[in-house]
Amino acid sequence: MPIRISDSLPARAVLEGENIFVMPERRAARQDIRPLRLLILNLMPTKIATETQLLRCLSNTPLQIEVDLLQTSTYRPKNTSEQHLLNFYATFGQISQNRYDGMIITGAPVENMEFEDVAYWNELCGIMDWATEHVHSTFHICWGAQAALYHRYGIKKYALPEKISGVFEHTLCRKNIPLLRGFDDVFLVPHSRHTAVDEDGIEKHSDLITLSASAETGLYLAMGRGGRDIFVTGHSEYDADTLAEEYRRDIGRGLKIKIPRNYFPGDDPSAAPPHTWRSHGHLLFSNWLNYYVYQTTPYDIESVGSEVI
Repeated sequence: MPIRISDSLPARAVLEGENIFVMPERRAARQDIRPLRLLILNLMPTKIATETQLLRCLSNTPLQIEVDLLQTSTYRPKNTSEQHLLNFYATFGQISQNRYDGMIITGAPVENMEFEDVAYWNELCGIMDWATEHVHSTFHICWGAQAALYHRYGIKKYALPEKISGVFEHTLCRKNIPLLRGFDDVFLVPHSRHTAVDEDGIEKHSDLITLSASAETGLYLAMGRGGRDIFVTGHSEYDADTLAEEYRRDIGRGLKIKIPRNYFPGDDPSAAPPHTWRSHGHLLFSNWLNYYVYQTTPYDIESVGSEVI
């Protein structure tokens, strides 16, 4: 998918170096099509790395997309330069009149806190409520999925005995869902979290469907509102070395953390981990864009919110 982003966004040079088609703004303006409009609410502290990971996963279909980046106004991140945020990120007040074909809400390093204690919780709830009428389909990742399940359905998260970190095998709970089209019967997904959601709570809601799980990590993928909400508890967008960087960060902070499972060759943290989940990650995002955004979003983007799936 040709991605239309600002010519000066740092992710552009990385993606072009990987032979990913990033369309110049002048060329995009000459194409006589309506591009898909996506909004990414980036709650991760490593914003530039997360931008690059997500844009990479969104790049592998033939349609043009425009991406807006959104930050919270009630909390200012400490790990990204103010200039980068000013250049490339909007606040909710600046985009609240827009409508989008798709939206991604990332994870955030706040999962050990109660939802209501997160500095931007009220703002996030407002954005999620706004999305029901202004976004055709929303893709929630890790803590973002936990937050949406709690806000929309009252499904709570709970603390795990120890952090789940590593790459784990997953299987399909259903096979006739377009989001899962092309998935292997067993596939790999990275996880990095201290909490999990109440799976029994999901089963109690008739408009929520469990799509994939792992015997070791529990729920991985669920869907609500006929595909207008996608909930992903893992990190299929991660680079090969992201878990390694997180592990070294935690060790540097003096935390008692185990080596990520099924990740480093021979459990040797000095060895380069293989990228064993790349194809699944690309397929997951491509299926979402194709079947739950492009195929069903109104051609008139101002009609988003009034459509029926």
